[in-house]
Amino acid sequence: MTDEEIVILFALTRLDNATSDLDLEDIAALVVRRLTPDQVLDLATRTLATRNELRGAMFESAVEHVLRTVLTARGPVD
Repeated sequence: MTDEEIVILFALTRLDNATSDLDLEDIAALVVRRLTPDQVLDLATRTLATRNELRGAMFESAVEHVLRTVLTARGPVD
């Protein structure tokens, strides 16, 4: 899954849940729940490689990667 695909999936999930009062981490968790187990494992692996850690919870690491990707795409906050 590319970073562009993550951003698009995040945006669509956010639109699907526009009436609810979810924060960005909740939306990222919804994105991860929609993925296949292999995709979740891939995202978790990317997070653990970025943090230089050998272990971590798969779901939470995948959510962290989605959130980091979206925030990076948004750019710096002025």
